[in-house]
Amino acid sequence: MKILKCKKALSPVVASIILIAVTVAVSIAVAAWMGALTLGFTKTESIVLPEASGLEWASDNLSLNITIRNAQTSLVTITYVKVNGATIATTNTTPNTAFSIAANANQEVKIVFTWTAGNIYRIEFVTSNNNNFFKEYTAPSP
Repeated sequence: MKILKCKKALSPVVASIILIAVTVAVSIAVAAWMGALTLGFTKTESIVLPEASGLEWASDNLSLNITIRNAQTSLVTITYVKVNGATIATTNTTPNTAFSIAANANQEVKIVFTWTAGNIYRIEFVTSNNNNFFKEYTAPSP
């Protein structure tokens, strides 16, 4: 019994300080891990489409030239283009395959389709991350 009387324990204050320090250290580690984990999921893309005055409608009613801008600091890849919900074949766009736009750069795109003066057309660009950027335009009268 003499051994138990000589044994000293931690004071409640020291034990509380150690528990708080361990809790803070673990919470910092978990926050850093979660931050690194979510970085890949929060990649943003932004394509800026011009106003109607910035479009070049072909006089033969068969195509449209549109200049789009990548407003982000990373490369954006356009995988396909849609007009009024219908996917335009890559052979009917120039550039004619999935194309990339450098950071803060412009890209001119020619879309071949038959349009009618006065009709509204929804032009949509879909990126490799499956983000849709669109704007509606009214085809001009000849």
